[in-house]
Amino acid sequence: MTPLRLVYLALVIIGAIVPWMYFYAWFSEQGWALGPMIDAWYVNDATSALVYDLTIAAVALTMWALVEAARGDRWFLLVIPATFGIGVSCGLPLALFLKSRAPGA
Repeated sequence: MTPLRLVYLALVIIGAIVPWMYFYAWFSEQGWALGPMIDAWYVNDATSALVYDLTIAAVALTMWALVEAARGDRWFLLVIPATFGIGVSCGLPLALFLKSRAPGA
């Protein structure tokens, strides 16, 4: 595995762990309902901007994953649950990790 692929893989792992450390802390304190968390995303213009920024990035990443899957790389479908279940911080490095494989791998 190349050094660049190792960096992508490390970012997948970090991108999965770090956001969920904060989500878990928030859910533990506030309860395990999504409604209050979604409300918290829109408490001010800065948080709203981040929500829209990440949503647009997630949609673009999903489109890329679907195109790659349609071209025959079914592994790219893993990017979609990683993106929407964890975040763009996990889904994007996963897509880059998959894309950087040797041809035919």
